[in-house]
Amino acid sequence: MSSYRHAPLSTGQYYRDPPGFLDRLYDGARHVYQDYISDLLANAQGDNRRSPHRKGPTLHPRSLLGLPTALILIWMIVLWLGEVGTFRSKVKACGWQYWEKWPDSATPHHLVLIADPQLVDPHTYPGRPWPLSTITRRHTDYYMRKSFTLLQDRLDPKTAFFLGDLFDGGREWLPPGVSGSDPRWRNYGEDYWVKEYRRFGNIFFNEWVRRRESDGQDTYHRRKILAGLPGNHDLGLGNGIKLPVRNRFNAFFGEGNHIDVTGNHTFVSLDTVSLSAKGQTDPATGRQGAGGGEGSSREISGPVEEFLNNMETDKPRIINRAVRTQNARVENDLMFHEVLDINSTLITKSVHSAYTSKVYMPSVLLTHVPLYRAAGTPCGPLRERFPPTTKPSEGGEYLEKDPDNAIKVQAGIQYQNVLTPEISAEIIDKIGDVEYAFSGDDHDYCEVVHRGYTSRRGGIREITVKSFSWAMGVRKPGFLLLSLWNPLEEKDRKASSYPSKSRGEPEQHQTIQTHLCLLPDQLAIFIRYGIFSGITLLLLFIRAVKDTRNSGNRHTTPYTNGHVLPLSTKAKAEPPPSYNSSVVSSHHTQSNGLAARPTAGRTRTASPMKGYGYPGTNNTASLHDDPLDERWSSLRIDDDRSKRRAGGFGERIRVVGLEFRRNVLVVGVPVGVWYFYLVRSY
Repeated sequence: MSSYRHAPLSTGQYYRDPPGFLDRLYDGARHVYQDYISDLLANAQGDNRRSPHRKGPTLHPRSLLGLPTALILIWMIVLWLGEVGTFRSKVKACGWQYWEKWPDSATPHHLVLIADPQLVDPHTYPGRPWPLSTITRRHTDYYMRKSFTLLQDRLDPKTAFFLGDLFDGGREWLPPGVSGSDPRWRNYGEDYWVKEYRRFGNIFFNEWVRRRESDGQDTYHRRKILAGLPGNHDLGLGNGIKLPVRNRFNAFFGEGNHIDVTGNHTFVSLDTVSLSAKGQTDPATGRQGAGGGEGSSREISGPVEEFLNNMETDKPRIINRAVRTQNARVENDLMFHEVLDINSTLITKSVHSAYTSKVYMPSVLLTHVPLYRAAGTPCGPLRERFPPTTKPSEGGEYLEKDPDNAIKVQAGIQYQNVLTPEISAEIIDKIGDVEYAFSGDDHDYCEVVHRGYTSRRGGIREITVKSFSWAMGVRKPGFLLLSLWNPLEEKDRKASSYPSKSRGEPEQHQTIQTHLCLLPDQLAIFIRYGIFSGITLLLLFIRAVKDTRNSGNRHTTPYTNGHVLPLSTKAKAEPPPSYNSSVVSSHHTQSNGLAARPTAGRTRTASPMKGYGYPGTNNTASLHDDPLDERWSSLRIDDDRSKRRAGGFGERIRVVGLEFRRNVLVVGVPVGVWYFYLVRSY
């Protein structure tokens, strides 16, 4: 038995769905390019033949280097520069060799800090309609993936730290059983968050893992990426944090509080968005979390406080383990198994030997929310949105207080620009001797030196890193490069000396050099595309008008076969035969017996208008014999000319539109294919 697919079709089954928009666009472009390529090949061979599908004028032999071809080549260069060349040049300009000032024998550890990628999602632009929202999301992902890939290929950092705000609406995509206060996000939940996690991994993790596997290095020198530091867009801030949301984030990205020894420096990552609950009023009890009472504030800030309280013992232990690993020794001290008296001093002796106390590794704080500073503290000349204000009367020196150039000291719902003075002081005191601090959250660059905190450099140098995304309010996104060189001598494992060459720092031992690397201005690239698109359309329109006018001067247009208006050919009508009636006898009778009426013999003359009536055999009248006929003829001719002029103008506009559309397709299709190739390949 034959299947239904191969059964004969009835007359009702001959109907086929009409072609869709994409089908018609594809067919139109295919025919246009068949005609265009046929004409190019014919002219290249010196042949005047043209495509049978196109009824326009033949192309000039110079069409091989004509306007459409030139525009295609120019567009390919413009797109390559905007999508590839500009990015490569920006990243290449940040090469380590251009700004590092270490001795020739130095082997520094290279590290990159990335802040606030904040993947664009429905929470970013709630009112933005489709497809603009989808285009924004896809292009920001493409921008960051391309930048991060070039960063790996050109700069090859060994370590990468993220400073929080990995997502934009991460705190809104709630796990099952957790209720939110905003009804707009009820349809987004755990599945959507996991989808966003995979999206983040496709942008950052995949490329990093591929490069790490290709290096083939040992465990200690293996490349590592750390993204466990949360931001207020990932969890919320203070009492606004929901514990299931934080537990989920830690399960996928790792603990937000940890100590890492990298490049002989101690990096302390601190979950300051959770610690901020300590100074806030607990909505459940009406008390502040710092009071130590039971409640949600205590549960949120408790793990961070415990981490800080154990810093005095945990940090030396981790440093000791790192030093032992560098010397190819076991990670931990050997434990001696013997029975001792309860009063023996060996029991109270620290497990960590005096060997650890001889090693100094500078402490570096990583936090999402910046440390407290006085209102109006300027951020320096590298801030994009508000450059510093100078004093014209004092030779151009910067102001000591510059509110426009500073980070605003303010807070609101689920955000806080800086930490409170109490929390900032507690962090610095418990970590101990912090030399550098790096933060995010502000999206723009800010560099300050906190003189009010105890540090062996006379103050803590804090840098707030720019956002990595071009959709976060800055025209030029960026990242921060760190060059670490703190060699430990073999004898006592102390840091060797090296004089500082950084501007504004005292002449002390310098172990970290930083460099702000800026990425391309994506908005400027779009503006450049828009301007060149307008120029392209204008040139193609002028070309269409010119081609149509030239064909009109030759009494032909591309779509009318040589006439201004399409004409139909009719066969010339044959005139009926002329009848010369003679006198008929009265005796002649019809079949019915009636006699035919005799008629006088006469000849029909021609009609007053030539072409109408029957041609006469003699006495033909002229057209101009009758003045009324002459006036009627002139009126008809004038009316015909006016109609022809009106019809010719409308036809000319239609032909110009068709030719313009054809030129746009000829240029636009290969340019679009080239653009999508660049997007998918880089």
